[in-house]
Amino acid sequence: MIITFERDHAQGDVSAVCDRIQATGELKSVVENGAPYTVVAVIGDINGRCETLIEQLGAMRGVAGVQRIGKKYQLAARKHPDQQTIVDVGHGVQIGGDRLAIVAGPCSIESEGQLRTIAQAVKNAGAHILRGGAFKPRTSPRDFQGLGEDGLRMLRDIGGEFGMPTQTEVMAPHQVDMVADHADILQIGTRNMQNYDLLKAVGQTRKPVVLKRGMSATFPEWLSAAEYILDGGNPHVVLCERGIRTFDSTMTRNTADVVAIPVLHGESHLPVMFDPSHAVGKRRHIADTALAGVAAGADALHLEVHHQPERALSDGDQSLLPEQFALLVQQMNIMREARTRCRTLRMGR
Repeated sequence: MIITFERDHAQGDVSAVCDRIQATGELKSVVENGAPYTVVAVIGDINGRCETLIEQLGAMRGVAGVQRIGKKYQLAARKHPDQQTIVDVGHGVQIGGDRLAIVAGPCSIESEGQLRTIAQAVKNAGAHILRGGAFKPRTSPRDFQGLGEDGLRMLRDIGGEFGMPTQTEVMAPHQVDMVADHADILQIGTRNMQNYDLLKAVGQTRKPVVLKRGMSATFPEWLSAAEYILDGGNPHVVLCERGIRTFDSTMTRNTADVVAIPVLHGESHLPVMFDPSHAVGKRRHIADTALAGVAAGADALHLEVHHQPERALSDGDQSLLPEQFALLVQQMNIMREARTRCRTLRMGR
């Protein structure tokens, strides 16, 4: 159930509605403040009391309307067209605002020298967020598994050196506090999208979370996974499309589901990140796919960069060279401007 308030409502009107909801003993209210509307989402099983409760809440002071929704991801769902979450990740960087946020760095942190060289290159090219894997979920146990906490310290120190917020993957609930102590953004990888204990654990933090789509996940499954984090009290969630597994992924690593970007914007208020590196897995296709993601409306781009991809300990084939990344940043900014102009024309402004 979604309750929308009048523009000129008083704060006491919201409190009174929340008290009425809490008085049921079974339902929970979550207030979402944002111009031009304030919205209260009612969480819990309302069957059997729905119509009566809707009438009672609709008659309360300051309430503009009450709507029952059938979606299980009530907190992640868009309640009105103007609702849009902007996630502040530190160092003046936001995901979901007017500016395209660019995340870049190596797949794996291999050494302090390697990370510093790449950080310098991507920072100079215009990246805003430094990424790097310290814990690597690999298909084979004999593949490089990451440097662990040593890698986290390198990421923290070098990110601070270049004034960049940092993003890295957390793989298990017991790692959450440790990773959160070092990184600005916690990443949930595709294999863990439905690791509900992990989702609950990151929901207890207030660190921004990038939730990657499971390789075969539907939109409702993905948004329901985000709901676990939001329900824990953490509103700072970014959805990341990273390609899905389809009937033919032989020419690329995965299938880049670019249409997911506008679909998610229509369905949810959460910002959307696009990861063309994992979506296609081939260096020669990444730039075109990235531009398609920007044109489709991505709020952020996630790209892997390595100065010596032939020596990379993981995913060298999908890592851009620094000079390729620098050119792509320029192209993405041009595409972002073109998209803005096209939207202005479409809306008749």
